[in-house]
Amino acid sequence: MRLPLPSSGAEPASPANGETRQLVVLFWGVLLVLTLLRIGLAATLGISPDEAYYWTWSRHLQAGYLDHPPMIALWIRLGTALFGDSAFGIRVLGPISALLGSIVLVRAGRDLLGSVQAGYRASLLLNATLMLGLGAATATPDTPLVFFLTLTLWALGRLIVTGQPRWWLATGLFFGLAFDSKYTAVLPAFACGLWVLATPAQRRHWLWLAGGAVIGLVAILPVLAWNAAHHWASFLKQGGRASDWHPLKAVSFLAELVGGQIGLATPLVFLLFCIGIIWCLKRAGREPVARLLACLCIVPVAVFVQHAFGGRVQANWPVVIYPAAALAAAATHRRIGYACALGLAITALVSLQGMVAPLHLSAHHDVIARQTADWSGLAHRVQEEVSPGHSLVVGDYALASIMRYETPDQPIYSYDSRWGFLGGHDIHERAYPGPKAQLLLRESEKPDLPAAWLGAAETGRFCRLLRGQPIICYRLINLNLPAGTAMHQLP
Repeated sequence: MRLPLPSSGAEPASPANGETRQLVVLFWGVLLVLTLLRIGLAATLGISPDEAYYWTWSRHLQAGYLDHPPMIALWIRLGTALFGDSAFGIRVLGPISALLGSIVLVRAGRDLLGSVQAGYRASLLLNATLMLGLGAATATPDTPLVFFLTLTLWALGRLIVTGQPRWWLATGLFFGLAFDSKYTAVLPAFACGLWVLATPAQRRHWLWLAGGAVIGLVAILPVLAWNAAHHWASFLKQGGRASDWHPLKAVSFLAELVGGQIGLATPLVFLLFCIGIIWCLKRAGREPVARLLACLCIVPVAVFVQHAFGGRVQANWPVVIYPAAALAAAATHRRIGYACALGLAITALVSLQGMVAPLHLSAHHDVIARQTADWSGLAHRVQEEVSPGHSLVVGDYALASIMRYETPDQPIYSYDSRWGFLGGHDIHERAYPGPKAQLLLRESEKPDLPAAWLGAAETGRFCRLLRGQPIICYRLINLNLPAGTAMHQLP
């Protein structure tokens, strides 16, 4: 059933009390259970290598990093300041932000869709995705990104429903904070600009629009300054992917993109997202809100499809679309029970598998275990095996990060250049591990060091274990490093 969309300056319609009471009870019940589930996951699961990488950032706060803007480091630093360097401390702001963002999305739906019921439905759909249901329990840049994009939608809703252009100031701030979380926030910001150009009622408020743009620019200025001081390294790393072109692989990459979204949004929620976006496109010519939601969804979709002609689109990238897509779906359908039930059931099963492993899946099929299980055991077994007088060298940044987290007293060196951008040191500053060292790498991986540096013998084979069975195995290779060989020592 389709909902009337509010015109600029119109107050939301009064909802039907009976349906609203049912949605309120369902919403708070689901949100409470999900929040407890996310907190349980945050406290129970072992830290993944990427989370250890972001935790390392949080120990050395700065205005930018090679891979992402600094928001995730700030969030982890706040959580660990309150709860220590534990898994819970690293992740705690995820469940909290998902709780607050879900409430904010209800308000955004009330304003943008003209019905508080639609707001509850949109929030339920977003929480039913595996991306938010499980992702909010982990520490990744996507979590603050979704939170600030939700606040942006709320500010735009206030703008439209009240007709007061001062809400452009809040919109600019929240877009800026979303950009400080992940660079993909530039896509909905650009989409919002297109909406303004296509909406005469908004173009008249050029002074407030300029004020919002200035506030957004101030919010991202530290990130811009850091990049300028580091030869735009982060922008080049992320933006350089757009120039790739491999059209023969496009079918495979596009299939992966769609399949990833079916999995992360869950099948029925993904279907409702698609229907909602198409419905908004059909009404975009005459409805400002439909036009806004269509722009916020279609611009990122177009960019990701274009990218798929040159390279793989990571499954989590399109999360930038999810809050707007949830509103679009809620504007189109009142009956979301089956979609939410399936999504929440999948989330619950995956979460329970992660916490207590009721199904004895193999390491190949247990995705969560492959990322989080037995890192502590591996790190300590490696630490015991490193020969006296030898330094430990780890090439892969993620493996080096988890070793740093699990064995804080073990000096760790890495030749990955991204470490040169961390800690405020000159990017060329390095240390000499000494002539004798041992390289840790995956068993199937070939060392990417000069052959003359590799010793004749390997020492040991180490596996992360899941119920006594190997997950992934690693090996140590003896190194003979020439005098003065410089590597980064992890801080």
